[in-house]
Amino acid sequence: MNFLFTCGGTAGHVNPAIAVAGRLREIFPDCGILFLGAEGQMEMQLLPREGYEVRPLHITNISRGKGLSDVAQNISTVKNVLASMERTRHVIREFRPDAVIGTGGYVCYPVLMQASRMHIPTLVHESNAVPGLTTRLLAGHVDRIMVGFEESRASYPDPQRVTVTGTPVRGAFSAYTKESARRQLGLDVNEKLVVSVWGSLGSGHMNEKLVELLPLMHGQKDFHMIHAVGSRDWEETRAAVQAQGIRPADCGIDMREYIYDMPRVMAAADLILCRAGASTLAELTYMGKPAVLIPSPNVTNHHQERNARVLEHAGAARVLLEGEFTAESLLRDIRTLLDDADARQSMAEHMHALSVPDATEKIVGEILDLLHHTVL
Repeated sequence: MNFLFTCGGTAGHVNPAIAVAGRLREIFPDCGILFLGAEGQMEMQLLPREGYEVRPLHITNISRGKGLSDVAQNISTVKNVLASMERTRHVIREFRPDAVIGTGGYVCYPVLMQASRMHIPTLVHESNAVPGLTTRLLAGHVDRIMVGFEESRASYPDPQRVTVTGTPVRGAFSAYTKESARRQLGLDVNEKLVVSVWGSLGSGHMNEKLVELLPLMHGQKDFHMIHAVGSRDWEETRAAVQAQGIRPADCGIDMREYIYDMPRVMAAADLILCRAGASTLAELTYMGKPAVLIPSPNVTNHHQERNARVLEHAGAARVLLEGEFTAESLLRDIRTLLDDADARQSMAEHMHALSVPDATEKIVGEILDLLHHTVL
């Protein structure tokens, strides 16, 4: 049995596919698994780390602007989509997948469209509360539509075709208790840990706030912070920090380019500061971690803010918008939450209540059910 996956652009689109692919390998140890991703995007690094073969497609996104450069980009994108569909056709003929599964990113469109045309069973998963353009365009062509939020179903023309599965979380997130994770990280039992993480590429705005926090936190021992800068701003942020003349370690800050051991670090955390991508929120709910969410303003239809508001309304998180806080007020909010164990416990309980711990199993069930009905 062979399974072809397509996903890309961010770790939030890739990690759910990794979770589902891993479960399929457990069920079918001899199955073939292949990924198609966008050339030059993060999946080309993340997937080989997990032991999966990924082949690149030269694909670009749609510009929503109306200028000449936007029109030119969209003409180029149409050409790239057609070329990617042709490339996908060759891959399907060679690999002979039993099902094709997409978990987000514009690379999904040419792959799933071509698979549908070739009458291969197709499934797409949308993890955000508001469906992206790619998912909406595919809704009338794929065999199964799966979503992470109940609120998402109303966004589709035929909600009865949409199954709420939740968003899968990699198995490694169940590998640690808070105590075991803290031991492995060398943290004192009474030392509070704040994890500051901003997606696979990082956040320029939050890296600026980190630089502003250094003099405010110099010499403090209230808590330890692990901050992920991200590859895009790593060198620039290091230079800005050095210009301050203050070592992050003297402020209780462990500054990293990327948190490769995220399941362990998140398990050890008392509070998490992060964006509101759907995959990140699935991890937070799975682990029941209180969070301060600062949605990215640079995403279509403000879908991160809409994701975040779902958790805020449930009492699971605090939401801050960029431009509405300073380094001083952010530090004050962090300390207030760290000093209020009851508030953090309440947030953790509400967060965990939102989790769908069997999301991976539900998606795998949809795949196998579709294959069963296809055979019949």
